[in-house]
Amino acid sequence: MHEPVIDAHFHVDDVPALGWHMPPELAIEQLDEAGVQTAVIMTITDAPEVNPTALEMIAEACARWPGRFEAYARIHPWYGDEAEALVVRAIRELRFVGLKLHPVTTIAHPADESSLRLIRAAARLGAPTLIHCGDDPFCTPLELEQAAVRVPEATIVFGHMGAYFHGQDALAVAERRENVVLETSGCPYPDLIAEAVRRIGAERVIFGSDGPGCPPAIELDKVRRAGLAPADLRKVLYENQRRLMDRVER
Repeated sequence: MHEPVIDAHFHVDDVPALGWHMPPELAIEQLDEAGVQTAVIMTITDAPEVNPTALEMIAEACARWPGRFEAYARIHPWYGDEAEALVVRAIRELRFVGLKLHPVTTIAHPADESSLRLIRAAARLGAPTLIHCGDDPFCTPLELEQAAVRVPEATIVFGHMGAYFHGQDALAVAERRENVVLETSGCPYPDLIAEAVRRIGAERVIFGSDGPGCPPAIELDKVRRAGLAPADLRKVLYENQRRLMDRVER
């Protein structure tokens, strides 16, 4: 029997205009196939646009499948007071466990004051901020590092841990910044995951799949192929994300 697993990065959304149909039923199907007990779900669009009811949709999925889903609020920083209020409402009222920022889709640099404002709002409630971290403009590890420096009280999760070409930069930033956590989805190198555990400790590496586009069964196999010690593997697959969620002031 496999160890308990939390998938820290999974998408649920429905945007017909863009051809995106990612229902919660598909998430449950993929999680069951992979043997994953719980997934942290978020939209693939940024509230309050393109989907004005994005947070309610995610909250409804969490209520319908209790214990299978937790939630991050994916918010567009450009909306100022409204955006900050959405972060607070998502965590306090809808019981979400974190904030998701995607600087590519919002064209908002992670260290721009509009983004930092949301990161601070989440941090005040003990919630982490997951930021897309890869090979795209505004999303490289060195750019995300600026946010980690500007908001040292926040836990900044590097989603995809640098992806294909910026993995070593992600590790270097995490070595310098103790408030940075690396998340494994989209990083195709099991050896790099093992190196991250050696260099920054298993406590600051978490498993995510970026499903449904990246099936969790495949992403989970990748992490298991990293050859981690059993205690370290349990931290990466379950304990670290559980700890991040448990400290949120909901």
